[in-house]
Amino acid sequence: MGIRSDLDANFDFEIVDEFLDHYSMMVDSMEIMILDLSNDEMYRRSVDELFRVFHNIKSASGYLKIVPMQRLSTLVEDELEKLRTMQPPINQEVVNWLLRISDMFAKWHEDFKLNNKLSKVKYSLLKIPDLEK
Repeated sequence: MGIRSDLDANFDFEIVDEFLDHYSMMVDSMEIMILDLSNDEMYRRSVDELFRVFHNIKSASGYLKIVPMQRLSTLVEDELEKLRTMQPPINQEVVNWLLRISDMFAKWHEDFKLNNKLSKVKYSLLKIPDLEK
């Protein structure tokens, strides 16, 4: 049984469907917001929006008991909170890490669509880059 089947068996179909619709939009927008962090003029808006996206994913995945997603989004949200206090631009190592994070969430999106088991989090994603320039 895959992740979608698990969710459908344990939660109302409308709740699962709404989560997946919103999740799809958030995943689709992550990469451009991450790339915009390198642009001084777009930094503040992008970091705030990314923070909101990961906060929403953390909350929804917590409600739906999708533990790996909740844990990874919590980690990212904590790092984005730190980035919110910093001045742009951020270093390329942070951008690359966030892009790999985005790839993980995109992989999970595919897992939902194909009703696969949720892919394991790559250990390298848990190594937080130096946020300093």
